[in-house]
Amino acid sequence: MKIYIKENGITFVGKAWEIKYMLKKYMKKFHTIEEWIQSYSNLK
Repeated sequence: MKIYIKENGITFVGKAWEIKYMLKKYMKKFHTIEEWIQSYSNLK
């Protein structure tokens, strides 16, 4: 499974069950996609 985070969105590549699992995991940590992208941008 791969996750590509860009300025305008997030792209998931993998099997459906892997994507669903990862979405549930990240939904617990971030409330919006925008928060997820901003936190990733701050790490760079």
